[in-house]
Amino acid sequence: MPAEGWAVVTEAELYAGVVRRRTRAVEKRSSVEGMLRDLSELKIGDPVVHEEHGIGRYQGLVTLDLEDGKAEFLFLQYEGGDKLYVPVSQLGVIGRYSGAQPEEAPLHKLGSGQWDKAKARAAKQVRDTAAELLALYAKRASRHGHAFGIQQHDLEAFAAGFGFEETPDQAQAIEAVIADMASGKPMDRLVCGDVGFGKTEVALRATFVAVADGKQVVVLCPTTLLAEQHFHTFNDRFADWPVRIAELSRFRSAKEAAKTVAELAAGSMDIVIGTHKLLQGSVKFKNLGLVIIDEEHRFGVVHKERLKKLRQLVDVVSLTATPIPRTLHMSLVGIRELSIIETPPADRLAIQTYVTRYDERVIRDAILREVQRGGQVFFLHNRVETIDRLALKLADSVPEAKLAVAHGQMRPRELEKVMLDFLENKTQVLVCSAIIESGLDFPNANTIIINRADKFGLAQLYQLRGRVGRSHRHAYAYLLIPGEKAITPDAERRLRALQELDGLGGGFKLALHDLEIRGAGNLLGEQQSGQINAIGFELYTEMMEKAVSELKGEIVAPEVEPEIRLEIPAYFPENYIPDANQRLLFYKRLASVRNPLELAELKEEIQDRFGPYAPVVENLFMVMDLRRVLKEFLVKQISVSNGKVFLLFHPESPVKVEKLLELIRKPKSKFRLAPDGRLSFTPQHQEWEMLIGEVVQLLRGIHESAPQQTLPLESLRG
Repeated sequence: MPAEGWAVVTEAELYAGVVRRRTRAVEKRSSVEGMLRDLSELKIGDPVVHEEHGIGRYQGLVTLDLEDGKAEFLFLQYEGGDKLYVPVSQLGVIGRYSGAQPEEAPLHKLGSGQWDKAKARAAKQVRDTAAELLALYAKRASRHGHAFGIQQHDLEAFAAGFGFEETPDQAQAIEAVIADMASGKPMDRLVCGDVGFGKTEVALRATFVAVADGKQVVVLCPTTLLAEQHFHTFNDRFADWPVRIAELSRFRSAKEAAKTVAELAAGSMDIVIGTHKLLQGSVKFKNLGLVIIDEEHRFGVVHKERLKKLRQLVDVVSLTATPIPRTLHMSLVGIRELSIIETPPADRLAIQTYVTRYDERVIRDAILREVQRGGQVFFLHNRVETIDRLALKLADSVPEAKLAVAHGQMRPRELEKVMLDFLENKTQVLVCSAIIESGLDFPNANTIIINRADKFGLAQLYQLRGRVGRSHRHAYAYLLIPGEKAITPDAERRLRALQELDGLGGGFKLALHDLEIRGAGNLLGEQQSGQINAIGFELYTEMMEKAVSELKGEIVAPEVEPEIRLEIPAYFPENYIPDANQRLLFYKRLASVRNPLELAELKEEIQDRFGPYAPVVENLFMVMDLRRVLKEFLVKQISVSNGKVFLLFHPESPVKVEKLLELIRKPKSKFRLAPDGRLSFTPQHQEWEMLIGEVVQLLRGIHESAPQQTLPLESLRG
């Protein structure tokens, strides 16, 4: 910008030709909890859940000057206009509400007892559900699976056939799957990764481990076309290995299918790839060791029951780009293992997404732009009875491009030929039904036009859009609608969510958006959805996690959200970080800091982005670091009054009783223990930094890295 006197230079221009490995920094962002609890997307009026007070609406951040000094608060509005101001240091008790649609969120009245009743009902039902789920999965855990032997040298040779560098997330997913296979426990892992982020390679490595150990592998696909594509991919990767692969789908004749079934039963066929035909009772295996399920949510209830039985016997890997809420939920609470591939492959670009009315000029321009740069176009029209008529109309509108039609009611051989021609670039535009939805890979197709996009579900739209943008070229998705007034509010929300999620790696976030739009739905039975709507998905998930741990006999460590009342101004001034959502995000990040090193890194990042900071920001860092220590020692409240410091402990605080008694019983001791279990003392220093240091030193002193011991406050009172 010459007029402004500045220019932008990218990293790639500064370090041209330097290949850099991606850092592991992505791991922080990959945390499931981080994605679920991210408040940075909050808009005014959005519903949020306060763990103690229930569901209210977020009305923004406000700065208040109370006795405790100036600080920033989340302003929440409840039923009947009740107001609640939550200090940013207590962000841990706030979560986004997802369950019902935002405008239908059930707001609570403060102090009415509604929230406690809703939580109690949900807690009872959560426990029942957890017991049911655990019984189901305990059956599998109690059985001994096959511990696969890993031939490391052969596995490395096979991995060398992968033509790309693994992304960090992909490498982690591969390691996790192979470790599960070697463990001897039946594996049930969900690999969630965006379209084209390398889930198939995870499946290929697992397949190699199974086949190398003499076991048979089944790859289940929801559609015939996807089975065909996987068949070609697996044949290419195993070309140099003595492995026999067959396909069982409607693309194969009855004679070929019968031969494959016989070879599977005899054990002479190593890998079989196919659709639900593989789940028929007539298909028997001699030595089945691994089942790979692509897009499990596309299979029907009957097929899922058959899969449930398979899960008890063999290792299972499920691949999905958009995990449905139930699957997502079960993964989050640790009943299934979850691997997320969130890092895009190098050179991958985000898909430009446009929502527009059906307009022949827009369609012609979009097709011509793609064809003129040597690319191909999908035009998706999901009504088979009118698809030929539409194709003729398009041929008239864009005579420069060669068109073909593909849909599921065509004869298998005819459909196969159309797809092969498109793959070999003999046709430029494929007018098709949603048959292209799952997993197909046409790297040269980089524009998709979806007619009546409002008729599709969010996960389906996401999958369809993922058919393009699988190379290093810019890809475009046009979502055609009859008009803004002609679509439902739900459809409008779906399309808006898809536009907002045009970045890479959005599949996981999309499942959460889907959850918010559709409601949390049926996790095991109809009754769950009511409880989820009542308390929100996030809190329901936390309760489920605790219930699962308790039923497993694990010790669930208590947690506190410390109340800090130190009369110290601590906040981000509005003129330092002007955007409220950014401030909220940094408050949240400060609240999740786990050690001094992380805090130092965050301080450095904030100073780097927003410049030198005022003393109130330094105070905030100090207070948030103190909060971390208070959480560690289960201190519920710290306050200062009349020159004294008061500490209120949780009954299960890991404070050593003898140490505490020693302090109180010393002659002329400055320490007192009140009947309510509050420890008070007069600090040596009144300056904040020194005082906070004194509190931390005291807590470490009465803990002294001793083995955890409950503090029986009742026995000390009075």
